Amino acid sequence: MKELQQALSEIHSIRTQVAHGTEFRGYGPASIAASGILALAVAAVQAQWMAKPTAAADLWQWLGVWAGTAVVSVLLTGIETFARARRVHVGFAKEMVQSAVAQFLPAVMVGFLLTVVMMRTAAQECWMLPGLWELIFSLGVFASCRFLPRQMFAVGVWYLTAGLFCLAAASATRTLSPWLMGVPFGVGQLLVAAVLQFGYGKPLE
Repeated sequence: MKELQQALSEIHSIRTQVAHGTEFRGYGPASIAASGILALAVAAVQAQWMAKPTAAADLWQWLGVWAGTAVVSVLLTGIETFARARRVHVGFAKEMVQSAVAQFLPAVMVGFLLTVVMMRTAAQECWMLPGLWELIFSLGVFASCRFLPRQMFAVGVWYLTAGLFCLAAASATRTLSPWLMGVPFGVGQLLVAAVLQFGYGKPLE
């Protein structure tokens, strides 16, 4: 029994190592493009009825809108990713998805924890959140580059540049702007979708 458990453990380790070294093709361009379009649409709608949130209630409402948008985007991407990974990475879908999630999860957790701390202790400085989220998102993209098409590095540069620009632009008014969320993430996700659609060296069967 001990030998069997050791053998299973070694097989699992080998499968994990193979997954870490294999190009991941589970992300689907359709759902990611949809998340980009959604971000632009949400920014357009929010700009009409919440152009410059200032009160605490406005901040929570603004945050709730974008948190909901993020959840919808993750659900769309997750559904397509699991379905696509099972089709493309036959036999290794679980390990490949776990490896992909492990690359991006630290950035997501940092963004979440930073938001919680700022909302509780420095709500007056929350105008920085869009820029900070974009900077953190760029780190997640850079971390994922090694098993995605090389053009994904340019997407990381986009998010990095957008984050720095948004911090500089928002510092003048110190207010939250829907467009400083919608445009960077909308364009960024459309760029991701384009890279996933055209960046792989060999098309999928």
